[in-house]
Amino acid sequence: MFTLTVVAAIAAFALYGLKHPWIGVLGWTWVSLMNPHALTWRLSGAPVAAVMAVSTLIGLLATRDRRDFSFSREMVFLALFMAWMCITLPFSVVFDPSYALWNRVMKIDLMILVALFVLYSRQHIMMLAWVVAGSVGIYGVKGGLFTIATGGSYRVWGPDGTYIYGNNEVALALVMTIPLMRFLQMTTDKAWVKRALMASMLLCAAAAVGSQSRGALLAISAMATVMWWRGPNRLRSGLLMLLLGVLLVIFMPDTWSDRMSTIKTYDQDDSANQRLNAWSMAWNIAKDRLFGAGFMVSVPEVCLQYSPIPTDCRAAHSIYFMVLGEHGFIGLALFLTFWFLVWRSAGRLRLDAAKRPETQWLAPLGAMAQVSLAGYAVGGAFLSLSYYDLPYNVMVLVVLGRRWMAREAWTQEAAVEKAEQPGAKANGKTSLQARMGVG
Repeated sequence: MFTLTVVAAIAAFALYGLKHPWIGVLGWTWVSLMNPHALTWRLSGAPVAAVMAVSTLIGLLATRDRRDFSFSREMVFLALFMAWMCITLPFSVVFDPSYALWNRVMKIDLMILVALFVLYSRQHIMMLAWVVAGSVGIYGVKGGLFTIATGGSYRVWGPDGTYIYGNNEVALALVMTIPLMRFLQMTTDKAWVKRALMASMLLCAAAAVGSQSRGALLAISAMATVMWWRGPNRLRSGLLMLLLGVLLVIFMPDTWSDRMSTIKTYDQDDSANQRLNAWSMAWNIAKDRLFGAGFMVSVPEVCLQYSPIPTDCRAAHSIYFMVLGEHGFIGLALFLTFWFLVWRSAGRLRLDAAKRPETQWLAPLGAMAQVSLAGYAVGGAFLSLSYYDLPYNVMVLVVLGRRWMAREAWTQEAAVEKAEQPGAKANGKTSLQARMGVG
């Protein structure tokens, strides 16, 4: 039954994507983040994401749905980063595996750009936020319940065969999702939805802690600091966070406390030393190779030449050193500039949206996007998630929000709502055509 449900949902998204590409984008986001097909052995390994992408691209080219091809600063730098990755690819030390990873990254980034072309309304922004939060949050709810049931004695892991399979990776994804849930909670009027989102946020936090990821603990601390600083009552929120932290330490077993305490003695920890060795290798690569070593650097051919300890050949485990080793200093500069611009735009969205009643719903989106990005910036320093979809979806939400404000879209959408009254027409279109942006 579960397999049939997943197949039906995927088919529905793909078919509707042919007619309305914005629906296909939502389907792509769901498939790429949640990987529902990986949860059933009958669909495991099936090219579901490719089917969703193809149907969306056909819909983009063949339909008359509204599109917005305006470029923001973030889109420009994302395009530049994509172009640089195409330039560096031929200079890969090991080409075939690098090409496979390049192909995967290009598909993700292409669909991110498509999302920015076909999504434009408040409805689209809210639906995308729900899809992103729900696709990752479902693993947080499951993992949180598991952590509580087992007293934190076992680690929480992500779904097999995905970017977030590892305990560290799924923890960071959950940490980044909590602020999006908070945004949804702040913009809904339904009490039961608010309660459900609050429970989900707590369970996601429990799952992140239950992963026993030290990087996740640092990411949560960074996010909590940003939320505390932005909060209206710092004393009360600070005391509440302190209380939750004490309860956390009391609840978790000694094995968790022992693992977290190694943050202070990183120089004596094997895992930390392995990361330092990988970071040194990335630095050596960038100094020697303008174009980096390609998407696959943790191979003997590269480690023997650039690693301080050639026998310890591992991935960078850092979004920054990962890009540095793979694409050189220019690639890292483009990557950092891109995320700096996203952070700035989220901050402007938070401030500007609060000035008008029609746009105040976007203020918490800008604030929570910054909180999410703070978690990514800190937690990502210890994880290889430079190309993971989730932070790029946060960028999409920020850019869409800024664009919605810039064109004063609330006046247009008010006219559409009026056109959707029974028997109403909007400039000669049916109400459905007006809502979908057709014509």
